Amino acid sequence: MFISTTTIRVRYGETDQMGYLYYGNYALYYEVGRAEAIRELGFTYRELEEQGVMMPVAELNAKYFRPATYDNLITVKTILKELPKSSKIQFHSELYNEKGELLNVGVTTLVFVDVNTRQKSGLPEVLRERLAPFFN
Repeated sequence: MFISTTTIRVRYGETDQMGYLYYGNYALYYEVGRAEAIRELGFTYRELEEQGVMMPVAELNAKYFRPATYDNLITVKTILKELPKSSKIQFHSELYNEKGELLNVGVTTLVFVDVNTRQKSGLPEVLRERLAPFFN
């Protein structure tokens, strides 16, 4: 299993009239978590794209337990529970407040796509090499 954590402070412009993090912005927090997780593996989304691989989102699921509010420091935990065996990869996200309370969980499914053909492709070898030690 691969786990990465990062923190994000809820900005005023991300909240709704009640001062809660707007529900649509949770997906942005998941994305920050994914980008930082990939960075922890030693490369960036841009570098993957330069190697000919895109990763569009195919599915997003979210469940809300309690609200994040303005100025909260949110811990985003991004988890890969399994090494991808097909053209899909699933990132599990958990968001916690400063008290360690679970606020939200989400699962984002992305698909590996060849930049040139726009067709599904398998797990890029560079990503497989970086992830393999976490799943042995």
